[in-house]
Amino acid sequence: MATIVANTGIKREKGWLYYVDKQGDVSRARMARGGGKVPKGRPQKVAKCGIDREYGFLYFIDKKGNVSKVKMARSARRGRKPAKRSTARRRTARRTAAKRPARRPARRTARRTTARRARR
Repeated sequence: MATIVANTGIKREKGWLYYVDKQGDVSRARMARGGGKVPKGRPQKVAKCGIDREYGFLYFIDKKGNVSKVKMARSARRGRKPAKRSTARRRTARRTAAKRPARRPARRTARRTTARRARR
């Protein structure tokens, strides 16, 4: 579960996005679709915390307004090194199949006529 890093007790306002910035402080910025016009301005600092971030943790503002952290779910492959190939592969040139001449239809017309003549 999440562990509380800093007790800030921030009260959230509608239409604002709250986040932990690069300096480790809590900031807020207007949401693009948060209702009303979006003023052009810089993000505002809400609380100074000065959090030192640890690698592999996600930092967020919880429901009570405190800064919390939780271990990120990572795939098992992340820490492993890729397997080395024992032999170098050579690229072989692709051989194009020799084109065969198109088959000619069998001459059945001559056989039919001779067969009909034999029947008469």
